Amino acid sequence: MVKLIGMFSQFRQIKVLVIGDLMLDTYTTGKVRRISPEAPVSVLHVQKEESRPGGAGNVALNLVSLGAQVIAIGRVGADVSGDLLRLSLEREGVNIDGVVTQSEFKTPVKNRLIADSQQILRVDSETVSPVSTELEEQIVDLLQQSIDQVQVIAVSDYGKGFLSRFLLKNLMELAKKKNIPVIVDPKGEEFSKYQGATILKPNLSEAYQAVKMPLETPIEQVAASLLRTCAVDMLLITRSELGISLFTREGDHLDFPVRSKEVKDVTGAGDTVLAMISVAMANGLDIRYAVQLANIAAGIAIERLGCARINLAEMAERLLEFDIENKIFDEEHLFALQQVLQGKRFSLLGLTTTCGMSTALFKTIRKIVARDPGKKLIIYVRDSEPDEEFVLLLSSLAEVDFIVLKCESLQDLCETIHPHEVYLMEGETLHALSGLEALLLSSC
Repeated sequence: MVKLIGMFSQFRQIKVLVIGDLMLDTYTTGKVRRISPEAPVSVLHVQKEESRPGGAGNVALNLVSLGAQVIAIGRVGADVSGDLLRLSLEREGVNIDGVVTQSEFKTPVKNRLIADSQQILRVDSETVSPVSTELEEQIVDLLQQSIDQVQVIAVSDYGKGFLSRFLLKNLMELAKKKNIPVIVDPKGEEFSKYQGATILKPNLSEAYQAVKMPLETPIEQVAASLLRTCAVDMLLITRSELGISLFTREGDHLDFPVRSKEVKDVTGAGDTVLAMISVAMANGLDIRYAVQLANIAAGIAIERLGCARINLAEMAERLLEFDIENKIFDEEHLFALQQVLQGKRFSLLGLTTTCGMSTALFKTIRKIVARDPGKKLIIYVRDSEPDEEFVLLLSSLAEVDFIVLKCESLQDLCETIHPHEVYLMEGETLHALSGLEALLLSSC
């Protein structure tokens, strides 16, 4: 009965290690009203400037938005941009103990100039610089200290020189020893350095460049070559509007079309995919379901300008558009529901299936919703073994936002999700309960 929120609702509190190239994304937004008298170029009248973590930092922020705890390992320079990057990550709750400073290194900055919701120019201030030998040893020590705390490792390589062969080799060996999956978003043309990863996730052009094959080559042949040379378990090739293709070492090939309403900006979509795959794998989901969720998350991301952060609430809303059964949760998966409800006002209605799909029940639901249309409505089905048909009929009602099954008691549920209003339906009678009354109903 519990479907994509049979997958999605299985999300629990997990911890992810993100390692890779940290950079600062800056957005300079304004209006273009004239052409410069100095040269045939547009003049951008700046209205707003903002900066936020990019690269591996954007992966970390997406993971935080998806409810994960994050340990970040990366490198910044001894500069203002590096300080701002550290501060931004720390404010989001990311553990930055593994973010090291390399004095001769300049923190990469990508400044996107945007006019009328369109990116007109990107200015990159960066140098590709190898990590120092001293820092390599320090980072390996940090990996050894952190790896026992995490359920998955996300590697975000932007080709800035941080992820050396030495670091990657030690990372893969440690992860294999601890049986922790490693998911890699690669860069460059030499993928052999990622040997031992669980999943390799290049985009289409990166995949062809890595095998040095012409674009006319069938993608199956490209995938077979990569799987053979990189010795990874699975290969995910992101293909923009064509979605994601999954290839396994056993010879399986599955294609997942992207689900997006409108393509505004593909910036950062790869980071979103990496984050969602990491969360799904950390929660033990089958890779096929993980890719479906990642595809949906990427579809939301490309509907926005710049590097977008996707949260569980947005995922839930999009999933509900695809399948009404996605609104059903059970007690084991209330963590996901808590994330979905953050910042939202909602009412809770407790009932049993003995009520049946009666006129009284329909009237009760509409009465509660009419009192405050802005509130979500959660129905708690109190039966220990709820009737499946009854629950599916409830889930088909537009007025019902979420359904909770098999919870220990109304008291436990109230203490977990903190509803703004609590109602109890007994027969055809509706009772509005105070917070204290709801807590006292421990036997419900």
